[in-house]
Amino acid sequence: MSVLDFLLGRPLSNWEEQGQRIGILAGIAIFGLDALSSAAYGPEAALTVMRPLGPAGNQYILPISLAIIFLLVIVFFSYRQTIEAYPGGGGSYTVARENLGRRFGLFAGAALMIDYILNVAVGISAGVGALVSAVPGLQVHTLALCLAILVVITLVNLRGMREAGLVFMVPTYLFVVSLLIMIAIGFGKVLAAGGSPTPVSAPPPFPPAAEALGLWLLLRAFASGCAALTGVEAVSNGVKAFSEPVTKTAQRTLASIVAILVILLGGIAYLGKAYHIGATEPGGAGYQSTLSLLLGAIVGRAWFYYAAIASIVLVLVFSANTSFSGFPQLCRVISQNGYLPHSFSSRGRRLVYTQGILVLAVISGALLIFFGGVTDRLIPLFAIGAFLAFTLSQAGMVVHWKRTGGRNARKNMVVNAIGAIATGITVLVVLAAKFAEGAWVTVLLIPVLLTAMVAVRRHYAMVARETAAPLDFDPGQPNPPLVILPIQRWNSITAKALRFSINVSPEVVAVHIECEESEDVRRKWEKHVAAPARAAGWHEPRLDLVPSPYRFVVGPIVDYIIAAEIQNPKRTLAVVIPELVESRWYHYLLHNQRASLLKALLLVKGDRRIVVMNVPWYLK
Repeated sequence: MSVLDFLLGRPLSNWEEQGQRIGILAGIAIFGLDALSSAAYGPEAALTVMRPLGPAGNQYILPISLAIIFLLVIVFFSYRQTIEAYPGGGGSYTVARENLGRRFGLFAGAALMIDYILNVAVGISAGVGALVSAVPGLQVHTLALCLAILVVITLVNLRGMREAGLVFMVPTYLFVVSLLIMIAIGFGKVLAAGGSPTPVSAPPPFPPAAEALGLWLLLRAFASGCAALTGVEAVSNGVKAFSEPVTKTAQRTLASIVAILVILLGGIAYLGKAYHIGATEPGGAGYQSTLSLLLGAIVGRAWFYYAAIASIVLVLVFSANTSFSGFPQLCRVISQNGYLPHSFSSRGRRLVYTQGILVLAVISGALLIFFGGVTDRLIPLFAIGAFLAFTLSQAGMVVHWKRTGGRNARKNMVVNAIGAIATGITVLVVLAAKFAEGAWVTVLLIPVLLTAMVAVRRHYAMVARETAAPLDFDPGQPNPPLVILPIQRWNSITAKALRFSINVSPEVVAVHIECEESEDVRRKWEKHVAAPARAAGWHEPRLDLVPSPYRFVVGPIVDYIIAAEIQNPKRTLAVVIPELVESRWYHYLLHNQRASLLKALLLVKGDRRIVVMNVPWYLK
């Protein structure tokens, strides 16, 4: 077994694609991890903003969470309609492009790409944050842990969707069951204590109040908590991954994800208020996540606490899988429309879009390094892209129902319109609340990404225009090319290349850079090439010796070829390059790479009349 097979698995053939389809249980693990895991950091993000209120800040987490849950339900009904209308896996990009136009489609695509990238960074950093809460001694290794986990997730996703789903199912359901048990025990204790339970492990005291409550602070807390909604769109982007009946399976998966998330968000908010849980300073000494404090208060720091924390860590870091499933698919669709490099639409050995996965891993790794792997520094950038995609997708669905009509079109339009208005307002709130904290980066990145995509499209359009085939092919008059053959010395490699050159054209010019071996080359050329050619009445190949006082080789050959092209304005020049092919890769370290450099320079400096041809000599 090769190393590649060990890491990534054996290659999958095209006919095996059907076997990669998934059901509801696997769908929750693959497409729901982003949404479900946000229960671990969404409420904490809101509580962090409320820290300046001191003990009073804890009283507002429940109404803020209820507002977020209301918005979540609106988004759910809207995306349920999107799945039904676009069973091929529309997603925000396709919905906006088909109903609002190309520009809005690109805008949605750029916003969603940024959301996917940030989801990887936020999910992994939140997972490591939960781990550091349980084992504070690891805090100094936060960034290293983040990058190591990113590498593991990348390898898992390169193995294919179905295998990744099998890997993620156990931690996903362990996470859900652990938090549901925590909520059930917590509710029982709250009821038994008449609403004022005694914590098993007391949470740290609140910091003294340093700020009065205001509408702006509430809006900022709501904006931070809205990170809990990200990932809801993932199912609509990957509808084609589900088993038959595709639409129903996808809708049921989305409903299951949202139902679980509503219970988790509501339960955490209620119990956090009852047990007086606040947020500790992110990245500071003694930092503990909100869930760590809540678990300790409800069940203490026994075995269940550590099992639950382990499931939280795993599901947070694996929540990045939603992006690794969605980002390559989104890039594939955009590349098929010509706005990203075509290589994004090429499938790898495991029927996944490998380039999209690798690009996502590299950019996410750079973000983790830049922000030091701290969740709270990344969240301000997080929700903008997601809610922009929500808004454009739902606005596009309003236009879709208006255009297509149908029995339920009016009702569906109302659902999508309410969703578009609600998420649009949320975009403005998040942008205003988080602009100075880093949201300006997203605002800057979206137009930069749009500009890049339009530039890619223009390039492909230019290439298409210049390479368009004529209606009638005209072979023209026979005109053999002028063949130029760079040689270093007379040997079997040169002889093979010369034999090929003579078969290509009767006019062959060998070019040799003057050096200590030049006289020997000239003498052997006369003996083995020129004299036999004259005797046989062939067109004699010419040998040109090019001086090079500074001992350069490749540069003078390129200059000679360019000059020959100018002197022969109506002819094609075929440059035949002999090249040694080694049997072991490390043997290339023992030879110069002039042939490769010469090819590269000719591709850069030449034009359409210069053709480069390789004649390899394979060593046994």
